[in-house]
Amino acid sequence: MKAIRVLVYLLAATALCRAQADDPYAPVAALLPQPHAERQPAARPMTLEELEAAALVNNPEVRAAARRVAVLEARQPAAGALDDPWFMYRGWGVPLERPWDFNQAQNMFMLGRTLPGPGKRDLRSQVASRDVEVARAELEAVRRAVAAEVRKAFYELLLNADQLRLHDQQVALARQGIESARIKYVVGRVPQQDVLKAQIALTRLVDHLVMLEQEGSLARVRLNALLGRDPAAPLEVAGSYAPLAGLPSVAELQRRALERRPELVAARAAVQRSQAARRLADKAYSPDYNLSAGYMLQPDGSRFRNSYMAELSINLPWLNRRKHDAEIATAQAELSLQETEYESRRVTVFREIQEALVRARSAEKLVRLYRDTLRPQARAVLQATAAAYETDRTDFLNLLDGQNTTIDVEVSYFRALAEFEARIADLERAVGAPLPRGTSARVAESEPEVNP
Repeated sequence: MKAIRVLVYLLAATALCRAQADDPYAPVAALLPQPHAERQPAARPMTLEELEAAALVNNPEVRAAARRVAVLEARQPAAGALDDPWFMYRGWGVPLERPWDFNQAQNMFMLGRTLPGPGKRDLRSQVASRDVEVARAELEAVRRAVAAEVRKAFYELLLNADQLRLHDQQVALARQGIESARIKYVVGRVPQQDVLKAQIALTRLVDHLVMLEQEGSLARVRLNALLGRDPAAPLEVAGSYAPLAGLPSVAELQRRALERRPELVAARAAVQRSQAARRLADKAYSPDYNLSAGYMLQPDGSRFRNSYMAELSINLPWLNRRKHDAEIATAQAELSLQETEYESRRVTVFREIQEALVRARSAEKLVRLYRDTLRPQARAVLQATAAAYETDRTDFLNLLDGQNTTIDVEVSYFRALAEFEARIADLERAVGAPLPRGTSARVAESEPEVNP
Protein backbone atom coordinates (compact mmCIF):
# COMPACT_ATOMS: atom_id res chain seq x y z
CA MET A 1 0.00 0.00 0.00
CA LYS A 2 2.95 2.37 0.66
CA ALA A 3 4.11 1.76 -2.90
CA ILE A 4 0.68 2.77 -4.24
CA ARG A 5 0.71 5.95 -2.21
CA VAL A 6 4.24 6.87 -3.37
CA LEU A 7 3.19 6.19 -6.97
CA VAL A 8 0.18 8.50 -6.55
CA TYR A 9 2.44 11.26 -5.28
CA LEU A 10 4.94 10.80 -8.11
CA LEU A 11 2.26 10.80 -10.80
CA ALA A 12 0.66 13.86 -9.27
CA ALA A 13 3.97 15.71 -9.07
CA THR A 14 4.82 14.84 -12.69
CA ALA A 15 1.45 16.08 -13.94
CA LEU A 16 1.73 19.26 -11.92
CA CYS A 17 5.24 20.06 -13.14
CA ARG A 18 4.25 19.69 -16.79
CA ALA A 19 1.22 21.93 -16.49
CA GLN A 20 2.71 24.49 -14.08
CA ALA A 21 3.89 26.88 -16.76
CA ASP A 22 0.50 27.41 -18.43
CA ASP A 23 -1.99 27.30 -15.58
CA PRO A 24 -0.77 26.25 -12.09
CA TYR A 25 -4.29 25.29 -11.03
CA ALA A 26 -5.21 23.12 -14.01
CA PRO A 27 -3.24 20.01 -12.93
CA VAL A 28 -4.61 20.38 -9.42
CA ALA A 29 -8.18 20.32 -10.68
CA ALA A 30 -7.36 17.25 -12.81
CA LEU A 31 -6.51 15.32 -9.65
CA LEU A 32 -9.96 15.80 -8.18
CA PRO A 33 -12.10 12.65 -8.61
CA GLN A 34 -15.72 12.50 -9.65
CA PRO A 35 -18.01 12.93 -6.63
CA HIS A 36 -19.18 9.55 -5.33
CA ALA A 37 -22.72 10.82 -4.93
CA GLU A 38 -22.98 11.13 -8.72
CA ARG A 39 -21.87 7.55 -9.38
CA GLN A 40 -24.40 4.80 -10.05
CA PRO A 41 -24.29 2.04 -7.40
CA ALA A 42 -23.00 -1.31 -8.68
CA ALA A 43 -25.82 -3.17 -6.92
CA ARG A 44 -29.11 -2.44 -5.21
CA PRO A 45 -28.34 -1.17 -1.71
CA MET A 46 -29.34 -3.62 1.04
CA THR A 47 -30.59 -2.67 4.49
CA LEU A 48 -29.26 -4.15 7.71
CA GLU A 49 -32.38 -6.27 8.10
CA GLU A 50 -31.97 -7.71 4.59
CA LEU A 51 -28.31 -8.47 5.19
CA GLU A 52 -28.99 -10.23 8.49
CA ALA A 53 -31.82 -12.27 6.98
CA ALA A 54 -29.64 -13.32 4.04
CA ALA A 55 -26.73 -14.24 6.31
CA LEU A 56 -28.88 -16.37 8.61
CA VAL A 57 -30.00 -18.38 5.57
CA ASN A 58 -26.85 -18.58 3.47
CA ASN A 59 -23.93 -18.35 5.89
CA PRO A 60 -21.92 -21.62 5.70
CA GLU A 61 -21.42 -21.88 9.47
CA VAL A 62 -25.13 -21.37 10.12
CA ARG A 63 -26.05 -23.98 7.52
CA ALA A 64 -23.60 -26.50 8.99
CA ALA A 65 -24.97 -25.97 12.51
CA ALA A 66 -28.53 -26.36 11.18
CA ARG A 67 -27.54 -29.67 9.56
CA ARG A 68 -26.23 -30.92 12.91
CA VAL A 69 -29.57 -30.08 14.50
CA ALA A 70 -31.39 -31.94 11.72
CA VAL A 71 -29.21 -35.03 12.25
CA LEU A 72 -29.92 -35.14 15.99
CA GLU A 73 -33.63 -34.52 15.46
CA ALA A 74 -33.78 -37.42 13.02
CA ARG A 75 -31.96 -39.61 15.52
CA GLN A 76 -34.17 -38.68 18.48
CA PRO A 77 -37.18 -41.01 17.83
CA ALA A 78 -34.92 -44.06 17.75
CA ALA A 79 -33.45 -43.34 21.20
CA GLY A 80 -36.52 -44.44 23.16
CA ALA A 81 -37.75 -47.09 20.74
CA LEU A 82 -37.87 -50.80 21.55
CA ASP A 83 -35.43 -53.21 19.98
CA ASP A 84 -36.63 -55.15 16.95
CA PRO A 85 -38.75 -58.23 17.64
CA TRP A 86 -37.17 -61.50 16.59
CA PHE A 87 -38.39 -64.75 15.00
CA MET A 88 -36.80 -68.18 15.36
CA TYR A 89 -37.33 -71.62 13.86
CA ARG A 90 -35.77 -74.69 15.44
CA GLY A 91 -35.96 -78.28 14.25
CA TRP A 92 -35.10 -80.96 16.83
CA GLY A 93 -34.52 -84.66 16.26
CA VAL A 94 -34.48 -84.73 12.43
CA PRO A 95 -33.33 -88.28 11.47
CA LEU A 96 -29.94 -88.33 9.78
CA GLU A 97 -31.11 -91.18 7.54
CA ARG A 98 -34.09 -89.04 6.40
CA PRO A 99 -32.98 -85.38 6.76
CA TRP A 100 -35.96 -84.22 4.73
CA ASP A 101 -38.54 -85.89 6.93
CA PHE A 102 -39.52 -83.08 9.29
CA ASN A 103 -42.62 -85.05 10.32
CA GLN A 104 -40.29 -87.13 12.49
CA ALA A 105 -38.78 -84.03 14.17
CA GLN A 106 -39.87 -81.51 16.76
CA ASN A 107 -40.51 -78.22 14.86
CA MET A 108 -40.53 -75.06 16.96
CA PHE A 109 -41.55 -71.57 15.78
CA MET A 110 -40.89 -68.71 18.22
CA LEU A 111 -41.49 -64.96 18.29
CA GLY A 112 -39.91 -62.75 20.97
CA ARG A 113 -38.89 -59.25 22.05
CA THR A 114 -36.59 -57.68 24.63
CA LEU A 115 -38.21 -55.21 27.02
CA PRO A 116 -35.91 -52.79 28.89
CA GLY A 117 -36.34 -52.22 32.59
CA PRO A 118 -38.91 -49.67 33.83
CA GLY A 119 -37.97 -46.05 33.06
CA LYS A 120 -35.02 -46.80 30.80
CA ARG A 121 -36.77 -45.88 27.54
CA ASP A 122 -38.00 -42.58 28.94
CA LEU A 123 -34.53 -41.66 30.19
CA ARG A 124 -32.97 -42.53 26.84
CA SER A 125 -35.51 -40.24 25.16
CA GLN A 126 -34.63 -37.48 27.62
CA VAL A 127 -30.92 -37.81 26.86
CA ALA A 128 -31.60 -37.59 23.12
CA SER A 129 -33.93 -34.64 23.63
CA ARG A 130 -31.26 -32.75 25.59
CA ASP A 131 -28.78 -33.45 22.80
CA VAL A 132 -31.17 -31.73 20.40
CA GLU A 133 -31.56 -28.78 22.78
CA VAL A 134 -27.79 -28.42 23.01
CA ALA A 135 -27.47 -28.47 19.21
CA ARG A 136 -30.27 -25.92 18.81
CA ALA A 137 -28.64 -23.62 21.33
CA GLU A 138 -25.32 -23.98 19.54
CA LEU A 139 -27.07 -23.12 16.28
CA GLU A 140 -28.52 -20.00 17.90
CA ALA A 141 -25.05 -19.10 19.19
CA VAL A 142 -23.67 -19.32 15.66
CA ARG A 143 -26.58 -17.23 14.36
CA ARG A 144 -25.96 -14.56 17.00
CA ALA A 145 -22.24 -14.47 16.25
CA VAL A 146 -22.88 -14.16 12.51
CA ALA A 147 -25.50 -11.45 13.06
CA ALA A 148 -23.05 -9.48 15.19
CA GLU A 149 -20.34 -9.71 12.53
CA VAL A 150 -22.84 -8.69 9.83
CA ARG A 151 -23.85 -5.68 11.91
CA LYS A 152 -20.23 -4.64 12.37
CA ALA A 153 -19.45 -5.00 8.66
CA PHE A 154 -22.64 -3.09 7.79
CA TYR A 155 -21.66 -0.14 9.95
CA GLU A 156 -18.12 -0.26 8.56
CA LEU A 157 -19.58 0.20 5.08
CA LEU A 158 -21.97 2.86 6.35
CA LEU A 159 -19.01 4.67 7.92
CA ASN A 160 -17.10 4.31 4.66
CA ALA A 161 -20.00 5.85 2.73
CA ASP A 162 -20.12 8.78 5.15
CA GLN A 163 -16.37 9.24 4.88
CA LEU A 164 -16.59 9.29 1.08
CA ARG A 165 -19.41 11.82 1.30
CA LEU A 166 -17.26 14.01 3.54
CA HIS A 167 -14.40 13.55 1.12
CA ASP A 168 -16.62 14.81 -1.71
CA GLN A 169 -17.58 17.82 0.38
CA GLN A 170 -13.94 18.52 1.11
CA VAL A 171 -13.20 18.29 -2.62
CA ALA A 172 -16.00 20.79 -3.28
CA LEU A 173 -14.50 23.13 -0.69
CA ALA A 174 -11.10 22.67 -2.29
CA ARG A 175 -12.51 23.57 -5.70
CA GLN A 176 -13.98 26.73 -4.24
CA GLY A 177 -10.67 27.53 -2.56
CA ILE A 178 -8.76 26.96 -5.78
CA GLU A 179 -11.05 29.27 -7.74
CA SER A 180 -10.79 31.99 -5.12
CA ALA A 181 -7.02 31.65 -4.88
CA ARG A 182 -6.70 31.67 -8.69
CA ILE A 183 -8.52 34.96 -8.92
CA LYS A 184 -6.35 36.45 -6.17
CA TYR A 185 -3.22 35.04 -7.77
CA VAL A 186 -4.08 36.63 -11.13
CA VAL A 187 -4.52 40.07 -9.59
CA GLY A 188 -1.43 39.64 -7.40
CA ARG A 189 -3.18 39.49 -4.03
CA VAL A 190 -1.63 36.13 -3.00
CA PRO A 191 1.88 34.73 -3.55
CA GLN A 192 2.74 31.74 -5.71
CA GLN A 193 3.31 29.58 -2.61
CA ASP A 194 -0.47 29.35 -2.27
CA VAL A 195 -0.39 27.36 -5.51
CA LEU A 196 1.99 24.80 -4.03
CA LYS A 197 -0.06 24.59 -0.85
CA ALA A 198 -3.18 23.89 -2.89
CA GLN A 199 -1.35 21.19 -4.85
CA ILE A 200 -0.22 19.44 -1.66
CA ALA A 201 -3.66 19.68 -0.09
CA LEU A 202 -5.37 18.17 -3.12
CA THR A 203 -2.80 15.40 -3.41
CA ARG A 204 -3.54 14.53 0.20
CA LEU A 205 -7.21 14.23 -0.77
CA VAL A 206 -6.25 11.73 -3.48
CA ASP A 207 -4.20 9.78 -0.94
CA HIS A 208 -7.12 9.84 1.50
CA LEU A 209 -9.44 8.57 -1.22
CA VAL A 210 -7.18 5.57 -1.94
CA MET A 211 -7.29 4.51 1.70
CA LEU A 212 -11.06 4.97 1.92
CA GLU A 213 -11.66 2.84 -1.15
CA GLN A 214 -9.39 0.12 0.26
CA GLU A 215 -11.30 0.07 3.57
CA GLY A 216 -14.62 -0.12 1.75
CA SER A 217 -13.44 -2.99 -0.46
CA LEU A 218 -12.20 -4.99 2.54
CA ALA A 219 -15.49 -4.47 4.38
CA ARG A 220 -17.42 -5.70 1.30
CA VAL A 221 -15.24 -8.80 1.14
CA ARG A 222 -15.99 -9.63 4.79
CA LEU A 223 -19.69 -8.97 4.40
CA ASN A 224 -19.96 -11.05 1.21
CA ALA A 225 -18.24 -13.93 2.98
CA LEU A 226 -20.71 -13.70 5.87
CA LEU A 227 -23.55 -13.80 3.33
CA GLY A 228 -22.12 -16.93 1.72
CA ARG A 229 -21.52 -15.04 -1.55
CA ASP A 230 -18.59 -14.53 -3.86
CA PRO A 231 -16.24 -12.15 -1.97
CA ALA A 232 -15.83 -10.11 -5.18
CA ALA A 233 -19.58 -9.63 -5.71
CA PRO A 234 -20.79 -5.99 -5.80
CA LEU A 235 -22.46 -4.92 -2.58
CA GLU A 236 -23.93 -1.63 -1.36
CA VAL A 237 -25.67 -0.82 1.91
CA ALA A 238 -28.35 1.64 2.90
CA GLY A 239 -29.39 2.54 6.40
CA SER A 240 -28.84 4.81 9.35
CA TYR A 241 -27.31 4.85 12.79
CA ALA A 242 -29.96 3.94 15.36
CA PRO A 243 -28.73 4.72 18.88
CA LEU A 244 -30.29 2.98 21.84
CA ALA A 245 -33.03 4.57 23.84
CA GLY A 246 -30.78 3.95 26.86
CA LEU A 247 -28.26 1.33 27.92
CA PRO A 248 -29.77 -1.15 30.40
CA SER A 249 -28.21 -1.79 33.78
CA VAL A 250 -25.76 -4.62 34.40
CA ALA A 251 -28.31 -6.53 36.48
CA GLU A 252 -30.89 -6.35 33.67
CA LEU A 253 -28.36 -7.48 31.08
CA GLN A 254 -27.27 -10.40 33.26
CA ARG A 255 -30.87 -11.44 33.79
CA ARG A 256 -31.49 -11.43 30.04
CA ALA A 257 -28.29 -13.36 29.41
CA LEU A 258 -29.31 -16.12 31.84
CA GLU A 259 -32.52 -16.52 29.86
CA ARG A 260 -31.35 -15.89 26.28
CA ARG A 261 -27.58 -16.38 25.87
CA PRO A 262 -27.35 -19.48 23.65
CA GLU A 263 -24.14 -20.71 25.25
CA LEU A 264 -25.79 -20.69 28.69
CA VAL A 265 -28.89 -22.38 27.30
CA ALA A 266 -26.67 -25.06 25.78
CA ALA A 267 -24.75 -25.48 29.03
CA ARG A 268 -27.98 -25.89 31.01
CA ALA A 269 -29.25 -28.44 28.50
CA ALA A 270 -25.93 -30.28 28.79
CA VAL A 271 -26.33 -30.39 32.59
CA GLN A 272 -29.87 -31.73 32.22
CA ARG A 273 -28.64 -34.31 29.73
CA SER A 274 -25.96 -35.46 32.19
CA GLN A 275 -28.58 -35.66 34.94
CA ALA A 276 -30.73 -37.90 32.77
CA ALA A 277 -27.67 -39.98 31.84
CA ARG A 278 -26.85 -40.33 35.56
CA ARG A 279 -30.35 -41.62 36.32
CA LEU A 280 -30.11 -43.96 33.33
CA ALA A 281 -26.83 -45.33 34.69
CA ASP A 282 -28.57 -46.04 38.01
CA LYS A 283 -31.11 -48.03 36.04
CA ALA A 284 -28.36 -50.47 35.05
CA TYR A 285 -29.29 -52.54 38.12
CA SER A 286 -32.86 -52.78 36.84
CA PRO A 287 -32.92 -55.99 34.75
CA ASP A 288 -34.14 -56.21 31.16
CA TYR A 289 -36.72 -58.84 30.15
CA ASN A 290 -36.79 -61.19 27.19
CA LEU A 291 -40.27 -62.48 26.36
CA SER A 292 -40.96 -65.10 23.70
CA ALA A 293 -43.74 -67.49 22.73
CA GLY A 294 -43.78 -70.32 20.25
CA TYR A 295 -45.64 -73.16 18.55
CA MET A 296 -44.28 -76.71 18.49
CA LEU A 297 -45.16 -79.45 16.06
CA GLN A 298 -44.27 -82.87 17.53
CA PRO A 299 -43.27 -85.94 15.42
CA ASP A 300 -45.91 -88.24 13.93
CA GLY A 301 -47.36 -90.65 16.46
CA SER A 302 -46.89 -88.34 19.44
CA ARG A 303 -49.73 -88.22 21.94
CA PHE A 304 -49.93 -84.40 21.70
CA ARG A 305 -48.55 -83.45 18.36
CA ASN A 306 -49.51 -79.71 18.62
CA SER A 307 -48.22 -77.72 21.56
CA TYR A 308 -46.94 -74.28 22.46
CA MET A 309 -44.28 -72.81 24.66
CA ALA A 310 -43.62 -69.50 26.51
CA GLU A 311 -40.30 -68.21 27.72
CA LEU A 312 -39.17 -65.43 30.07
CA SER A 313 -35.55 -64.56 30.75
CA ILE A 314 -33.84 -61.65 32.53
CA ASN A 315 -30.27 -60.49 32.82
CA LEU A 316 -28.58 -60.45 36.24
CA PRO A 317 -26.82 -57.05 36.63
CA TRP A 318 -26.10 -57.69 40.33
CA LEU A 319 -23.51 -60.26 39.27
CA ASN A 320 -21.62 -57.66 37.22
CA ARG A 321 -21.28 -54.82 39.72
CA ARG A 322 -17.80 -53.79 38.61
CA LYS A 323 -19.05 -52.79 35.18
CA HIS A 324 -22.21 -51.01 36.32
CA ASP A 325 -20.54 -49.22 39.24
CA ALA A 326 -17.98 -47.85 36.77
CA GLU A 327 -20.78 -46.66 34.47
CA ILE A 328 -22.49 -44.88 37.37
CA ALA A 329 -19.22 -43.26 38.48
CA THR A 330 -18.54 -42.10 34.92
CA ALA A 331 -22.02 -40.59 34.61
CA GLN A 332 -21.59 -38.80 37.95
CA ALA A 333 -18.21 -37.41 36.89
CA GLU A 334 -19.73 -36.20 33.61
CA LEU A 335 -22.52 -34.47 35.52
CA SER A 336 -20.03 -32.74 37.82
CA LEU A 337 -18.04 -31.63 34.78
CA GLN A 338 -21.09 -30.15 33.05
CA GLU A 339 -22.16 -28.30 36.21
CA THR A 340 -18.66 -26.84 36.56
CA GLU A 341 -18.58 -25.84 32.90
CA TYR A 342 -21.96 -24.13 33.23
CA GLU A 343 -20.73 -22.09 36.19
CA SER A 344 -17.53 -21.20 34.33
CA ARG A 345 -19.55 -20.20 31.27
CA ARG A 346 -21.86 -18.05 33.39
CA VAL A 347 -18.90 -16.17 34.89
CA THR A 348 -17.41 -15.69 31.42
CA VAL A 349 -20.69 -14.36 30.04
CA PHE A 350 -21.06 -11.88 32.91
CA ARG A 351 -17.49 -10.70 32.29
CA GLU A 352 -18.20 -10.24 28.57
CA ILE A 353 -21.34 -8.25 29.42
CA GLN A 354 -19.44 -5.97 31.78
CA GLU A 355 -16.63 -5.38 29.28
CA ALA A 356 -19.04 -4.76 26.39
CA LEU A 357 -21.09 -2.37 28.51
CA VAL A 358 -18.00 -0.38 29.52
CA ARG A 359 -16.93 -0.06 25.87
CA ALA A 360 -20.48 0.86 24.78
CA ARG A 361 -20.73 3.60 27.41
CA SER A 362 -17.34 5.00 26.41
CA ALA A 363 -18.34 4.98 22.73
CA GLU A 364 -21.60 6.73 23.61
CA LYS A 365 -19.70 9.47 25.47
CA LEU A 366 -17.46 10.00 22.44
CA VAL A 367 -20.46 10.33 20.15
CA ARG A 368 -21.96 12.98 22.40
CA LEU A 369 -18.62 14.80 22.67
CA TYR A 370 -18.20 15.04 18.91
CA ARG A 371 -21.86 15.81 18.25
CA ASP A 372 -22.38 18.46 20.92
CA THR A 373 -18.92 20.07 21.21
CA LEU A 374 -16.21 19.31 18.67
CA ARG A 375 -18.33 19.42 15.50
CA PRO A 376 -19.87 22.85 16.24
CA GLN A 377 -16.46 24.21 17.24
CA ALA A 378 -14.73 22.93 14.10
CA ARG A 379 -17.47 24.33 11.86
CA ALA A 380 -17.31 27.72 13.56
CA VAL A 381 -13.53 27.84 13.15
CA LEU A 382 -13.79 26.92 9.46
CA GLN A 383 -16.42 29.56 8.77
CA ALA A 384 -14.40 32.21 10.57
CA THR A 385 -11.23 31.23 8.69
CA ALA A 386 -13.06 31.30 5.35
CA ALA A 387 -14.40 34.78 6.08
CA ALA A 388 -10.93 35.97 7.10
CA TYR A 389 -9.41 34.57 3.90
CA GLU A 390 -11.98 36.41 1.77
CA THR A 391 -10.89 39.70 3.34
CA ASP A 392 -7.14 38.85 3.12
CA ARG A 393 -6.78 38.66 6.90
CA THR A 394 -5.29 35.15 6.74
CA ASP A 395 -3.43 33.03 4.22
CA PHE A 396 -4.42 29.96 2.25
CA LEU A 397 -2.53 27.63 4.59
CA ASN A 398 -4.75 28.57 7.51
CA LEU A 399 -7.81 27.98 5.37
CA LEU A 400 -6.53 24.51 4.42
CA ASP A 401 -5.77 23.76 8.06
CA GLY A 402 -9.33 24.71 8.97
CA GLN A 403 -10.73 22.50 6.26
CA ASN A 404 -8.54 19.56 7.30
CA THR A 405 -9.48 20.02 10.94
CA THR A 406 -13.16 20.03 10.05
CA ILE A 407 -13.00 16.87 7.98
CA ASP A 408 -10.90 15.13 10.66
CA VAL A 409 -13.52 15.96 13.27
CA GLU A 410 -16.35 14.82 11.00
CA VAL A 411 -14.57 11.56 10.17
CA SER A 412 -13.88 10.98 13.85
CA TYR A 413 -17.54 11.63 14.61
CA PHE A 414 -18.75 9.05 12.13
CA ARG A 415 -16.07 6.66 13.29
CA ALA A 416 -17.35 7.10 16.85
CA LEU A 417 -20.89 6.36 15.64
CA ALA A 418 -19.73 3.19 13.89
CA GLU A 419 -17.70 2.21 16.94
CA PHE A 420 -20.75 2.70 19.14
CA GLU A 421 -22.83 0.46 16.90
CA ALA A 422 -20.07 -2.17 16.91
CA ARG A 423 -19.91 -2.10 20.71
CA ILE A 424 -23.70 -2.47 20.86
CA ALA A 425 -23.38 -5.49 18.57
CA ASP A 426 -20.83 -6.95 21.00
CA LEU A 427 -23.18 -6.23 23.90
CA GLU A 428 -26.09 -7.91 22.14
CA ARG A 429 -23.82 -10.84 21.36
CA ALA A 430 -22.86 -11.08 25.05
CA VAL A 431 -26.50 -10.92 26.17
CA GLY A 432 -27.71 -13.26 23.44
CA ALA A 433 -30.68 -11.09 22.46
CA PRO A 434 -31.34 -7.77 20.69
CA LEU A 435 -31.56 -4.67 22.87
CA PRO A 436 -34.35 -2.11 22.49
CA ARG A 437 -33.46 0.70 20.12
CA GLY A 438 -34.73 4.21 19.63
CA THR A 439 -36.31 5.56 16.48
CA SER A 440 -33.96 5.11 13.59
CA ALA A 441 -32.77 8.45 12.27
CA ARG A 442 -29.92 9.56 10.11
CA VAL A 443 -27.43 10.97 12.58
CA ALA A 444 -25.28 12.55 9.92
CA GLU A 445 -26.24 16.12 9.21
CA SER A 446 -25.73 18.00 5.98
CA GLU A 447 -22.61 20.11 5.97
CA PRO A 448 -22.97 23.90 5.77
CA GLU A 449 -21.77 25.57 2.64
CA VAL A 450 -18.42 27.30 3.17
CA ASN A 451 -17.30 29.56 0.34
CA PRO A 452 -13.62 30.45 0.64
